[in-house]
Amino acid sequence: MRIRKRPLRAVMPALAASALLLAVGCSADPGPRSSAAPERVPDAPSTAAPADTGRPLAVAAAPAATSTAVARPGTAGGRAHRSALTVTSYDSRTRRAVISPAHKGDPSASPTPGGTPAPGRTAVGDVIASAPAPGAPDGLLAKVTKVIDEKPDGTEVQTAPTTLDALLGDGEAKGTVPVDPASFDVERLLPDVKVSWARAGDVHAGPEGAKVPLGSLRVDVATRVATAEGAPASATAAVSGFVQVRPEVDFSYGGRSTAAGPATAHLGVSGDWTSRWAFKGRAAASAQPVRLPFAKLHADPVLQVGPIPVVVNLDLTCYFQISGDGRVTVDVEQDLKGDFDAGGTYDSARGWTPVNESHMASTPVHALVTTAGGVKAALGAQATVGLYGAVGVTADLAPYLRGEAAGTVDVTAPAGSGTKADVEATGTWGVYGGLDLSGTLRIQLSVFGTPVLQRGIPLGTLHREWRLAGSTV
Repeated sequence: MRIRKRPLRAVMPALAASALLLAVGCSADPGPRSSAAPERVPDAPSTAAPADTGRPLAVAAAPAATSTAVARPGTAGGRAHRSALTVTSYDSRTRRAVISPAHKGDPSASPTPGGTPAPGRTAVGDVIASAPAPGAPDGLLAKVTKVIDEKPDGTEVQTAPTTLDALLGDGEAKGTVPVDPASFDVERLLPDVKVSWARAGDVHAGPEGAKVPLGSLRVDVATRVATAEGAPASATAAVSGFVQVRPEVDFSYGGRSTAAGPATAHLGVSGDWTSRWAFKGRAAASAQPVRLPFAKLHADPVLQVGPIPVVVNLDLTCYFQISGDGRVTVDVEQDLKGDFDAGGTYDSARGWTPVNESHMASTPVHALVTTAGGVKAALGAQATVGLYGAVGVTADLAPYLRGEAAGTVDVTAPAGSGTKADVEATGTWGVYGGLDLSGTLRIQLSVFGTPVLQRGIPLGTLHREWRLAGSTV
């Protein structure tokens, strides 16, 4: 895991979340072609079953040494197969790649007498899928449009956009793959951010000795926030807590339909969620929520879909969010545990439809709301998921605690248990837990080979709120 630090920042508006769902590699006008350049780049023979043999393709985490996949659509035996070719470099501006053949110096790596390309080579029109490579940190999905020239480290080719159906063909695949928590690149946006994770055989303890469940990533934070104008010194505001997630990538492809593109497809992010957090003091607030991002995390898990490496780009931005009238002093705590599922599903009859689900349960809550007014505080995460570096789905999960009062209220209540709360109050008060889940399906979902979306499709806002305690005293 790689961690970068930044100095303390003031309360800031929401960061635009980093990329997330799906789109494609490359396109540009072909460049000049050397007259001496061969027409084909040597390729290794197939080492795996083709993508559309009639058997479902296995979906699993790719091995460390991930092979490149090559397909030659429209030709006999042109199904996707593993290849020893590698992408030595890629220029995203010109969309040119340098491809290293299986065995430099092998007689099969050169044209046959008379300049005729030897059999078993990657030709113009071939489709290449590669794991992250130099110049292509998000992986590469591209179609070869021209062979340009020989380079010391391989053959330079011009590439253009393509889609996954060119590789998957009539194949079918479906699977859910956990993301290795140690693979995340972590950017800490505040100084007091701690990162813990655990995977089989390599367990890391969280703060204060708390064990992090296997496969989970935990981010702890503690920081002061700006106080409301005119607030006394005793009302200094602070937030603290943690977000713990066990993210998984959901992927499926249902073969070609009679029309263009696949019959079905799905891409999403899901997983278990745990958070524990506290908000104390009299924070500066407004009717519009103000976000305080405290960590950004990025991973590029590679799924092995049959012979094809499918690169998923996953981003998480963890944040606190505060809204209210800036007049109340609060001391609130909440523990939440549950799961979430967000993404997009396609079928040829209905097109793209959103997936938007979350189930959360509260554990006992303590809430102190002083003076008339209201406040809402959330500890959430914005997730984006994409393919090969293109944004596809954005999902924002924000569990929250809301308090409002006319007077002074001190409440300790077992959430959702039906047990009578212990209350010391004068006036009207109420304490509520809840969650919001929202997001957008993006145009780049066409990476599957589906029709291009004309505009973003909202996931719709999943809003749930439950009363923890309240009364008129």
